[in-house]
Amino acid sequence: MKFLAEWPGLFHNGEKKEGEIIMIRTNIVTLTVIPAVAYRQKLTSGGSGIVIMRPEVKQPGIASISRTSGEAIVNSQTDQKKFPPEAFREAMALTAGMPYRNQKSVRVNEAMVAIPDEEVLEEKTELNEAAYQKLLERYTDKNGKLSYDLINKEFIQFAHSSSIVREMIGSHLKAEVIRNYIVTNRIRNICEDESLSDEEISLMADLLDEASPKGIFRQLDEDIRQQLKKAKTAQ
Repeated sequence: MKFLAEWPGLFHNGEKKEGEIIMIRTNIVTLTVIPAVAYRQKLTSGGSGIVIMRPEVKQPGIASISRTSGEAIVNSQTDQKKFPPEAFREAMALTAGMPYRNQKSVRVNEAMVAIPDEEVLEEKTELNEAAYQKLLERYTDKNGKLSYDLINKEFIQFAHSSSIVREMIGSHLKAEVIRNYIVTNRIRNICEDESLSDEEISLMADLLDEASPKGIFRQLDEDIRQQLKKAKTAQ
């Protein structure tokens, strides 16, 4: 059961572990297509996946998230009658963009899957598939793998050539603010779509980031920190 070994805190040789296991996952969400809860979890081998849990089912539904398409790939051991494809699609949509953090293992019960009659589900940003495909095509190498070195190289070159970025660095704005400006404007330029919302761009960046366990913009972040440090020293 090699796949299950990727999901610490859920199973060991097909059985639940005892005690509180720490996992790197998102908050849990309640599904509507089936009585279940779900969350995203980081894999020890890199990337992430979806876990769906039903109170009456011992083994959860499990899927990895494709590094190229961003879609859920359901594990062959998952009972798709109890965990249908539409449940994974809903889980993907509800957890999109959620932050990961260290949390205790999840134990599902009937109360967790109950949805109030008048509950209004929060509207989630949908993936702009055409724009996302352009990003994949630009940064996928001949072996079909995303090149994070190329992504960072191009984004850093853009940052160094932008007078606005230089002004932001000179004004000592926070690194996160500067990075968001670089990423947002560069992605709009690559996708040739100025109408892309910040939320759509954030979702695309999150999907790319899930395939990189060390963080997709790690090199860009380091370059921004260096530039800020130089600007402060030059004062």
